[in-house]
Amino acid sequence: MAQPATYITDAEGPVIEAKGLGVKFAVNRRRKRSLREMFIHGNKRDPNAEGDEFWPLRDVSFEIAKGDCVGIVGKNGTGKSTLLKLIAGVLIPDEGEVCVRGKVAPLLELRAGFNDNLTGRENVYLVGSLHGMPEKQIDERFDEIIDFAEIKPRFVDTPVRHYSSGMKVRLGFALISQLEHPIMLVDEVLAVGDKAFKRKCYEAIGRMLANQRTMVLVSHSEKDLRRFCNRGLYVKEGGLALDTDVDTALTAYNEDTQAEVAERKKREAAKKKRAEEAKKKQAEKQTGEGDGGAAA
Repeated sequence: MAQPATYITDAEGPVIEAKGLGVKFAVNRRRKRSLREMFIHGNKRDPNAEGDEFWPLRDVSFEIAKGDCVGIVGKNGTGKSTLLKLIAGVLIPDEGEVCVRGKVAPLLELRAGFNDNLTGRENVYLVGSLHGMPEKQIDERFDEIIDFAEIKPRFVDTPVRHYSSGMKVRLGFALISQLEHPIMLVDEVLAVGDKAFKRKCYEAIGRMLANQRTMVLVSHSEKDLRRFCNRGLYVKEGGLALDTDVDTALTAYNEDTQAEVAERKKREAAKKKRAEEAKKKQAEKQTGEGDGGAAA
């Protein structure tokens, strides 16, 4: 039986190791494979899941060494974010296993864990403690977190339900980036905020990578991928198509995308031609019927 991600500390070997990794969803309803649902239902599947099943990821194997920055590229819906959630332990695989050697800082859904009824200050302590930050460490870094997030003093002790979505994301990034965990999982979070905040995010990630931390990045920004990543995993149709340097992975992805666009245009042109021919035949038929009626 597949198990959630295994976390090992102070062990030799790849920082992240996936073997034959696969996860299965239902078409009409995603199967309940989160840790929360496993806690509620045990190892049993959701009895109410309906619809056909499909595999967004299957038979995926790779290793990531300490200090690597790996970019995951591919079209929307090919399983990139699902792969990050499997590594983070948010989802349970149906096949294979993933082993993670070290603590993970998940920059996935930055607002996850925030309680809208609590203030910004209370949420910093709540989410920080959930990620293993001691209260003393939060005390020491609280002002730095608030300054980085650009939260105005009058909002610090205001319930976060009154925050804009941008404020919540900035606060989430500012907090998670303070974690000293050796592994970072980043999912499109660099796409948020204005230019000034993005620059701060880039600088923060650069500092973390300079300390031999490992990062797995999902992004549609080639600029971000080329800036940070030394390696690329090209996920295509639920499988790992390429494990290579990031430039080669992006080139293969772009070539496949261009080929698909060309094929789609070709099909659309053929469909348009068939429609025009059918319209022409219909017009000729009506003309013939009109001429026959007039002769009669």
